[in-house]
Amino acid sequence: MVVVESRLIAEVAREIQVNEGTLGTWVSRYRQEHAGEEPPLNISERARLRELERENRELRMKTEFLGKAAAFFAQEYR
Repeated sequence: MVVVESRLIAEVAREIQVNEGTLGTWVSRYRQEHAGEEPPLNISERARLRELERENRELRMKTEFLGKAAAFFAQEYR
């Protein structure tokens, strides 16, 4: 999930209930063993990837907040 879907290690670790450090070690080892299989990103691709990852994190936080707010207001009107 981290390698293929470009998800954050911390996020995946929580989801699969594994220590974040352990998953980070596994991902690092995998990337070292499979380094030649994937072409490296150029500078503009890396910048765009960082920008999209940041935007993705922000959107996930907003979605989570809106869900909690909706649940709060739904309880208030019962």
